[in-house]
Amino acid sequence: MGLVAAVTVSGCGGSGSETTGSAAGAAASTADEVRTVDHALGEAEISGTPERVVVLDTGELDTVLSLGVTPVGAVRTDASTELPGYLADAGADPDEIAEVGTIAEPNLEAIAALDPDLILSNTARHTDLYDQLQGIAPTVMGEGVGETWKQNLPVYAEALGRPEEGEELLTEYEDRAAEVGALFGEPAEVEVSIVRSVGTGSARLYGEGSFIGTVLADAGFARPELQRTDETFVEVGPEEIGRADGDLLFYSAYGEGGEAELADLTNGGLWQSMGAVQRGDAVPVDDDRWFLAIGPLGAGLVLDDLTEVAQQRS
Repeated sequence: MGLVAAVTVSGCGGSGSETTGSAAGAAASTADEVRTVDHALGEAEISGTPERVVVLDTGELDTVLSLGVTPVGAVRTDASTELPGYLADAGADPDEIAEVGTIAEPNLEAIAALDPDLILSNTARHTDLYDQLQGIAPTVMGEGVGETWKQNLPVYAEALGRPEEGEELLTEYEDRAAEVGALFGEPAEVEVSIVRSVGTGSARLYGEGSFIGTVLADAGFARPELQRTDETFVEVGPEEIGRADGDLLFYSAYGEGGEAELADLTNGGLWQSMGAVQRGDAVPVDDDRWFLAIGPLGAGLVLDDLTEVAQQRS
């Protein structure tokens, strides 16, 4: 397992042998420590600091990398055998992260072959596999996916033995979200619409009950009426796409089917007639960053994109 970040501690006083002995004793104590971590499906007994972590969804992948840990294994999405492209920019080497199936179908044999000491997933994806995963290694399950990412972060941080880092990440993110919202003047007066094509014949308009919905809320933005929902998204047909209009509109596509569908949609007259499009306030975004990351890294990248838009508008 690689570490994206490291902490150096220094001190003075006492003899060199005593300092070395104390450090060795502290390291041994940490390695032997058994912690009980409460999670969505029960408790996990975790020994020391996990060094061989396997993650079974993109949000868990984003979170462990944010906490300075490179997992030994991770699932891929159904649309690609590659890990999200933004991860390399975050300092992770995708070649160090073995493939262990897809989100929909994790490969239990591949997971076991990696000899993990911790598995992270969530109840939205793998509740039915929990007992089998527990048989391989201590397994910590987050509550759902998407809008619960901030709730799950401290659970995963505790499992990794990095609770303080988890708290710091959340505080830094929330402070920055407020700062980015302020770049738009009165963000509560700016309705931000989110549109995603996934190749199903309908456009998904993402609501407040989604990962991207939480980031927009933390920045203080308003949402168009149809997207003021606790649901992850609502679907509209091409003939209803006008209901996606807003003061700002961000759109993306998932997979080849979504890309083809989005091309048809954005070339259509109803899309072209929307106010956001006509004003130049409809902005294409990277799907990995806005919809697959689902963690601190992804949230930070969304805030980067929003900052760029604010600068262009000023």
